Amino acid sequence: MATDPITPAGMAALKARYDLLFRDERPKMVETISWAAGNGDRSENGDYIYGRKRLREIDRELAHLSKRMAALSVIDPAHQPDRSRIFFGATVTTADEDGQHQTLTLVGRDEADASAGRIAWNSPVAIALKGAQVGDTRTAKLPVGERLLEVVIIRYPPAQ
Repeated sequence: MATDPITPAGMAALKARYDLLFRDERPKMVETISWAAGNGDRSENGDYIYGRKRLREIDRELAHLSKRMAALSVIDPAHQPDRSRIFFGATVTTADEDGQHQTLTLVGRDEADASAGRIAWNSPVAIALKGAQVGDTRTAKLPVGERLLEVVIIRYPPAQ
C-alpha cells in the first residue's frame, strides 16, 4: 500500500530517472558487455569486468526505483483545500529567534534537497510546522538543540 507522499514533480523525476536507466544506459551497457565478451579472455578484460559491474549497479537502481515508485502516493499540493495551514507541499517562510528568515518547501523524502530549500515531510522542522498557521510559533527539535520558528508566509502552487 502506498504511504509515502511525493509531489507530481518528484514522481516525474523518479520516472525520468527510471526511463533513462532502462531505455538508454542499460541497453548501452549490455551492448558494451557483449562486445567486450567477444574480445577473448574475460578474466583480464577491463571493459567486460567494468561493464558487468556497472550493469549490476543499474539493475539495483532500477529495482530500487521500481519499489519506491510503488510505495509512493502522488499528492498535488495545488489541490490543497485548506491553504491557511501547513500541510504537505506547502512553501513556508519562517523567522527564527534571531530574526533570520528561511523559506522551505515540505516535500517527500525522495525529492528532499535541503540546499534547494526542499525538506522532507518527516524531518524535524517539517514535523514541528505541520498544521501551523501564519503567526504561529513552533519549536523544532533538532540534533543541535531546539529552535523556535514563527510562521510568516504559507504558499501553495496555484490550482490549475
